[in-house]
Amino acid sequence: MSRILVAYFSASGVTKGVAAKLASILGADIFEIVPERPYTKADLNWLNKMSRTTLEMKDRSCRPAIAFAIDNMYQYDTVFLGFPVWWYREPSIIDTFMESYNFDGMKIIPFCTSGGSKIGDTWKNLQQLAHGADIAEGARIPVRASAEDIFRWAEGELNH
Repeated sequence: MSRILVAYFSASGVTKGVAAKLASILGADIFEIVPERPYTKADLNWLNKMSRTTLEMKDRSCRPAIAFAIDNMYQYDTVFLGFPVWWYREPSIIDTFMESYNFDGMKIIPFCTSGGSKIGDTWKNLQQLAHGADIAEGARIPVRASAEDIFRWAEGELNH
């Protein structure tokens, strides 16, 4: 039986809820990607061109520090990777996470939460960050998705 991890970053709690449902459905381990310096409401104001997140997303080399690490990433075969969509892609902290581990031979299945944006360029970006991993295109999971809908999607990704 494969070992599954649901790793996620959630700025407002939305992605956390979807990740918790997914981990529960799959009987997977769960890991929250916590920024070393938490994001404030002002940091998350995408309308402010000088907000922390706007500046991070403009700088493709930005790698916000993560507060905690996974000691035994090698034990997993599959990682479901969740995050909100920021500026049509994954937040920079996801790039930090991807560069922090060796994902050789693992399957990475991204999922995002968003009011309407799709997963954007994430697939292409993750391929550049995790050479040797099998990276699925991923999907946007609606916040109100039922456990059954999430299970059907996850099962399809695992069997693909």
